[in-house]
Amino acid sequence: QVQLVGSGGGLVQSGGSLRLSCTASGNTLNIQAMGWYRQAPGKRELVAVIFRNGTTGYGDSVKGRFTITRDDAKSTAYLQMNNLKPEDTAVYLCGCLAGAPGRDYWAKGTPVTVSA
Repeated sequence: QVQLVGSGGGLVQSGGSLRLSCTASGNTLNIQAMGWYRQAPGKRELVAVIFRNGTTGYGDSVKGRFTITRDDAKSTAYLQMNNLKPEDTAVYLCGCLAGAPGRDYWAKGTPVTVSA
């Protein structure tokens, strides 16, 4: 099993930056991927993901603005969010895929609000 704790959300002005973090504990060696989705009314969108081999993926709406990285020693993923826009406002959900077969785990949602 894996436990996740996320942090770093909050309120920011349009054009500003935030960094989200997500730290895993438990059977972290079995983690295959970590990343964030974001949830808004009627929507659930992949934001960014980083796989075990280091490959990353981003939602189209955040490409060029967001960067996902990880620190394996700390079992922590980071999402650097730059040039934030009001449409980035959502609850950001850190998750991971772990185990074989893979099972998903989730941290509590972190609200991000970007004011115009």
